[in-house]
Amino acid sequence: QLQPVESGGGLVEPGGSLRLSCAASGFTLDHYAITWFRQAPGKEREGVSCISSSDGSPVYADSVKGRFTISRDKAKNTVYLQMNSLKPEDTAVYYCAADPRLACYKDFIVFASWGQGTQVTVSS
Repeated sequence: QLQPVESGGGLVEPGGSLRLSCAASGFTLDHYAITWFRQAPGKEREGVSCISSSDGSPVYADSVKGRFTISRDKAKNTVYLQMNSLKPEDTAVYYCAADPRLACYKDFIVFASWGQGTQVTVSS
């Protein structure tokens, strides 16, 4: 079964940057729409960004638009989330979810597989 693996999280000061990676062995992520979502204690799950299997029209939550960039390196079978100008409210566990429907849908969580997540903490 597809099990994405997230990495790249850590502790960063406000205004700093991190690049998260999503990878999976034995599966070609080109065949999945990939959504990054985050979960913080006491808050609802929030979809952050999504890139379709064809890399068309990536989408971003309003809360991260202009600061985060999602991209796919097909040669490395990896999807990235570049996070710049980080804010304390970005603190959460970040997950990548692989949706076999190929396109980005708001109900991705129903169909997708995701990994253990990677912790992002933004604090001074």
